[in-house]
Amino acid sequence: MYWVNTIIQGALVGGLYALFATGLSLMFGVMRIINLAHGDFIVLAAYLAVVVTGTLGVNPLVALVIVIPVMFAVGYFLQRGLLNFTLGEDVLRPLLVTFGLSVVIQNVLLELFSADSRRLQLPWFEMASVRIGDQLAIGLMPASVFGAAVLVIAAIEILLRSTALGRAFRATSDDIDTARLYGVNNRNIYALASGTALAVVSIAGVLLGMRTIFDPTIGPARLLYAFEVVIIGGLGSLWGTLAGGIILGVAQALGAAFDPSWDTLAGHVVFLLVLLFRPRGLIPKTSDL
Repeated sequence: MYWVNTIIQGALVGGLYALFATGLSLMFGVMRIINLAHGDFIVLAAYLAVVVTGTLGVNPLVALVIVIPVMFAVGYFLQRGLLNFTLGEDVLRPLLVTFGLSVVIQNVLLELFSADSRRLQLPWFEMASVRIGDQLAIGLMPASVFGAAVLVIAAIEILLRSTALGRAFRATSDDIDTARLYGVNNRNIYALASGTALAVVSIAGVLLGMRTIFDPTIGPARLLYAFEVVIIGGLGSLWGTLAGGIILGVAQALGAAFDPSWDTLAGHVVFLLVLLFRPRGLIPKTSDL
């Protein structure tokens, strides 16, 4: 039962990792941008929730009502005002610009909030659990995070497959010149894709802040987890992203069960094995979206 519990807890953590990766996968799928500031936007969303909860006195889940549209607006205007001008044949320009954004975000957060660790607290939510038998209990928070990951990925799939905006995303991703001939404003579509990606990031950031402590410097580590999840699951596959998150979370949990210092290492080893034997990921897509 110990190992069953370890695997379940690891899979639930994988839901949070999938949320980390979904926005990254969406931006790359639509615009071919590898956003090196992705992890820092996750942390930014968590700090925005700190401000909202402290100012309005609401709990972190209610704060999402404000955090999500604010982060969507940040993504939209950042793409329209900056990142659109970096797109082109030179792939280094968006990398350099987003790396610069990462440095700026970290330093601004350090100036505003210091290097002290923070936590978004909701005690009843953190403590509640459901017992399954005598030896197994599933926490309400981890289960809710996993459920949120499933719902977010399902919602994006529906957006991509069943709406005019989703068709514009896919058309722009597949052939931008043809999409323009049909009247698609690619710059606006890119901005909407970035806004959607950061809306997902905001959910990940708030849930991260509720699960663990955070500080302004942890963004690059979240970015690394997001990269690993995308590669494990398969680039362009949203459900593959969920599978990748589960695999990474279970690997870390099993590693920690053998030795607490092996958790991160075990995840990296699984990532390298997948990259070696399945370089396109476990559930690859023939197209990006």
